[in-house]
Amino acid sequence: MEKSKVVKPYNKKETSKKEEVAEMFNNISKKYDFLNHFLSMGIDKLWRKKAIKILGEVQPKRILDIATGTGDFALAALKLNPTEVVGVDISQGMLDVGIEKMKKKGVDNIIKMKLGDSEKLPFEDASFDAFTVGFGVRNYENLEKGLGDMLRILKNDGKAVILEFSKPKSFPVKQVFGLYSKRIIPFLGKTISKDKRAYAYLPESVEAFPEGQEFMDIMSKVGYKNVKAIRVSGGIATIYSGVK
Repeated sequence: MEKSKVVKPYNKKETSKKEEVAEMFNNISKKYDFLNHFLSMGIDKLWRKKAIKILGEVQPKRILDIATGTGDFALAALKLNPTEVVGVDISQGMLDVGIEKMKKKGVDNIIKMKLGDSEKLPFEDASFDAFTVGFGVRNYENLEKGLGDMLRILKNDGKAVILEFSKPKSFPVKQVFGLYSKRIIPFLGKTISKDKRAYAYLPESVEAFPEGQEFMDIMSKVGYKNVKAIRVSGGIATIYSGVK
């Protein structure tokens, strides 16, 4: 992986990755939920379920869902009977969809949605028992800075669970996923969302992300303890976990 290469959704010279990620999610926010579940064939729900089971080991009461989008991970966390779940995201468009979703489900008294930067979270030190991130860390402009700030808001012995796409290594999953992510997802995403770049950015960002042991090493370097990784669905995604 080229350390110096920054993969951005629109590759404009005058805008940062952070600005472009916010713009991209604002652009696709209305179609995001449909596309997300359609393109993943619903398998993303199983990944979140497994991630929440890992999170349940510490019985968290106050959970932060970072890069929450429209709040799917925050909703999954309700299985743990928390007193509060806060979803934070850089895209107001995604949050607006999420806020309506929580109201319709009657859980807006437990799940709060807040605009915020994942690399500079608007919360006090040691204010959450646990946090989740679903398919968000590869969009960070500064990965170490983001991981460090997420560690800051955790209480001692608090747990981090990060779900992220990875690159399958074995036949035939590697070949099938490669074709699907680089050809089919961009085509369907562009056709349905009307954003030419958003779903082409997905495989590019997955390709550039420091997955597996490399990502675990970064977590450890930043200060996470007991860092673990579980590959799911033949390595299409990985669930990383760590403790403060």
